[in-house]
Amino acid sequence: MGSMLARHEKFSHKKTLVPASTKIEGESPMSQISSKACIAMVAAISVASSTAASEIANIPDALQAKIDAAEAECASFNDGEFALEEGSVQRVDLDGDNTDDWVLNEVRFACSTAASLYGGTGGSMSHFLVGAELASIQNQGWEITQFGPHTVLLARVHGSNCDGINPTPCVVSSVWDGEAKVWRSASAAWE
Repeated sequence: MGSMLARHEKFSHKKTLVPASTKIEGESPMSQISSKACIAMVAAISVASSTAASEIANIPDALQAKIDAAEAECASFNDGEFALEEGSVQRVDLDGDNTDDWVLNEVRFACSTAASLYGGTGGSMSHFLVGAELASIQNQGWEITQFGPHTVLLARVHGSNCDGINPTPCVVSSVWDGEAKVWRSASAAWE
């Protein structure tokens, strides 16, 4: 757990809010556990439930750069504290090659001083890393499905992408083209 916690502290850059020696008034001696120990335990459980600790330790530089930028943005907003919530990092086979790729979901980013810093009515950014290629899309949720021989990324997007307004239902489907190393999507006109 120690190595997982050390990586999580680097990963989330979360500061300790209460000194480790602080005791909680009115609590029994058994429940007066240091806040640092509590934070460590919660952080370890959160990271373990979202992605294996070994995967967190090996997060690619391109995604770590996105995390670092989000943390800096949070800190610049009234000295906010940044945290990654469960589900911020996922391993998913995006291209159908039976190898897990990386996804970073900003909807699971948190800033103590700004509730909507990483998203709004249009959704939040998700960053999809296939091999060395990073592509991002603003979305209101996504999932992977199989359609014939193709692994398809479905993303709910803002209704304006479908000539509507926010509540207008709108979905984009994309397939990874391994040869060209790009996501392919089409917009077809209905008659």
